[in-house]
Amino acid sequence: MKVAVIGGGSTYTPELINGFLARVETFPLSELWLMDINQDRLDIVGGFAQRMVEAKGTPFKVCLTTNQREAIEGAQYVLTQLRVGMMQARREDEYLGKRHGLIGQETTGIGGMAKALRTIPVLLSIAQDIRETAPGAMLVNFTNPAGLIAQAVSLHAPDVPIVGVCNGPFLAKMEIVENLNKFTEHNIDPARAQLDVLGLNHLSWFRGLMVDGVNLWPEVLDVYIRHQPDPRWDARTVEALGMVFNGYLEYFYYTDRKLALQAQWPPSRAEQVMKIEKELLAQYAEPERTEPPKDLMKRGGAYYSTVATQLLNAHYNNLGETHVINVRHNGAVAGWPEDWVLEMPCRVDKNGIHPLPVEPLPPVCYGLLAAVKAYELLTVDAAVNGNRQAAYQALLAHPLGPQADHVQTVLDDMLTVNKAYLPQFD
Repeated sequence: MKVAVIGGGSTYTPELINGFLARVETFPLSELWLMDINQDRLDIVGGFAQRMVEAKGTPFKVCLTTNQREAIEGAQYVLTQLRVGMMQARREDEYLGKRHGLIGQETTGIGGMAKALRTIPVLLSIAQDIRETAPGAMLVNFTNPAGLIAQAVSLHAPDVPIVGVCNGPFLAKMEIVENLNKFTEHNIDPARAQLDVLGLNHLSWFRGLMVDGVNLWPEVLDVYIRHQPDPRWDARTVEALGMVFNGYLEYFYYTDRKLALQAQWPPSRAEQVMKIEKELLAQYAEPERTEPPKDLMKRGGAYYSTVATQLLNAHYNNLGETHVINVRHNGAVAGWPEDWVLEMPCRVDKNGIHPLPVEPLPPVCYGLLAAVKAYELLTVDAAVNGNRQAAYQALLAHPLGPQADHVQTVLDDMLTVNKAYLPQFD
């Protein structure tokens, strides 16, 4: 079996290697191809990956290439974890927001839009290579904004099965179970729990926790209302909605708080990560190193490898497991457009990804979700077609976007800063 990783020079790659090494008994990987356009990073990260695998007896071969098509050809799974423009582009996204008094973040608001405009054409080129050289391969995308990118591919390359993966729901389940155990007499293993999630990637709501067939959500809500274990959420909002929230909803529910923190930059998150990555790459380059350094946890994305490799394992081995992932829901949420990509529970077996029927969100959540989905669809149009009118409307539609009379100024700034990566707008 061949698996391709596009963006193989990412500092996340060693964690992914460990995920595959942990599953060699059930997931018979023979070739793992790491592809990256940056030869220096590929040599460092790829060389470290090869030493990691050799230290475990070489259960599979790690191949390195700068040729995307070569990496994809014949693969059964293609994982994408790339960053167009690298970390400097993320920094520009953040300070684009700061310049205009708006949220500057890599997946939410105008920063997320800039990243999507750069990234969607690249993912569609990957889908084209899959169609031509690895028909039937599953495209598993970790690149942010993960849900928006899955939406773009599902609309413009519908014959290429795509799933967006994110560690957010996995971490949320662990955190919710930990708080429930802390403030009650329960002692629940998170692996036994299933979280009821619905929304978009980085815009989802948690509303149920099933453990051995019993819904413990009333107890979870009592913990979050009475004890407030997560300082991000005020008890009254949790009580009013009857839900706990994806962490990125903090940008929407408490915008002033996030803007106040942003005003204290530098360093922005990108600038912090640049420093972390420099240190990580130096450690990866150590010729005797065969295990990821502890500093990898500072990078973010914890348990990404668990989420990604468990998904592939469930699909390959027909396990019928339930995973929270980003896919076109195909009518699983009654009354919502069937072509919307949502973050939701899905059954995973050898026949593919099957969204599980769930109740729609209440109006208080749906209104926000629908506005952001409108922004996503307009952004897809802008990215694919270089449609400036759609780009303008996307900024106007986004709840965290600029006021109407400032939209053109922000758009012009965004397109100017990213000109090298946006040939579709020339």
